[in-house]
Amino acid sequence: MNNSVRSTARLLGAGLRALLVLTALCGVLYPLAVTGVAQGLFHHRANGSEVTDGDGRVVGSALIGQRYDLPPGKGEKTPEPDLRWFQPRPSHGLGTNTANTRYALTVSGATNRSGDSAELLRWVEEAKAAVIEDNSTPGHPVRPADVPPDAVTSSASGLDPHISPAYARLQVHRVAQRNGLSVEEVGKLVHAHTDGRILGFMGEPRVNVLELNIALRELQKPIGED
Repeated sequence: MNNSVRSTARLLGAGLRALLVLTALCGVLYPLAVTGVAQGLFHHRANGSEVTDGDGRVVGSALIGQRYDLPPGKGEKTPEPDLRWFQPRPSHGLGTNTANTRYALTVSGATNRSGDSAELLRWVEEAKAAVIEDNSTPGHPVRPADVPPDAVTSSASGLDPHISPAYARLQVHRVAQRNGLSVEEVGKLVHAHTDGRILGFMGEPRVNVLELNIALRELQKPIGED
């Protein structure tokens, strides 16, 4: 009997010591080490890849897309896009927020339907028609063949911060007209904010919409304004 009690006590003691050691290693030392390395070597990324405007204000993250919409009108469920700005990829919702109706949660999703899905075809056709209508300007109509795939489909997360250079160039005439700028000025902005493939061969060329719109806002400022 005594041997059984002593054996149980030894096992409990060993288990407790293991718990304390593993808690210190995995719950304290390891997180501190990882946090230290992240802050020391990847400070900007570890803190959310924040993007600031010309006034030094944090306006978003380089990793998360955001929309540029007009204030919703009376009775409107979906606000209209603010066509003064470059627009991101579509962000199809996964559905209404039923988890907590006290808050308006941002719900996103991808256009990941089968190729013969009637719903997907309707989404694409409606999106293409809207892109053509929004971006056609006097003397510069947009043809259906001009609309790139990323203009009518969302990314896997629905929050892609980038668009293709083709979609950015498609919007140049509209953005220039809406802001009283020259097409050449706006086109230079797109070219300056086009990133190439990672390491020269991975991925595709891309344009960060948030950073591009920040540059557009700075271009609109009168000379000498802070």
